[in-house]
Amino acid sequence: MSDAFTTRVLTFTTGSAERVVDITGDCESFLREAAAGRDGLLNVFVPHATAGIAVIETGAGSDDDLLSALHTLLPADDRWQHRHGSPGHGRDHVLPAFVPPHATLPVIDGRLELGTWQSVCLVDTNVDNHSRQVRLSFLG
Repeated sequence: MSDAFTTRVLTFTTGSAERVVDITGDCESFLREAAAGRDGLLNVFVPHATAGIAVIETGAGSDDDLLSALHTLLPADDRWQHRHGSPGHGRDHVLPAFVPPHATLPVIDGRLELGTWQSVCLVDTNVDNHSRQVRLSFLG
């Protein structure tokens, strides 16, 4: 594979609670090696039917607000036709329609170009699956 495209798979343990995991540092670490000062695009992809990638502010309550909003939009109750796993698990399969499983972000001079308060986050509401993979791919 050429230097123009580099990919790596990272594994995260999200535990048995709904979580928003800030993976910005992992993205930046990957880009230091993969981009080596070049411009390009970083694609972040989670290959799971019940998780997503969000670009949001973290640390000031927005991550908890996101989980709260998802509870309002997608309650964990018995309304879902998809009914295996924990009660309300069917909503986890609807999550990627609201929090997509991918994000493509600009890289300038080998650095992720995010706004002042933006972070790249793994959003996982599925308490039945504690291990998540995230594929980082740099094209430049």
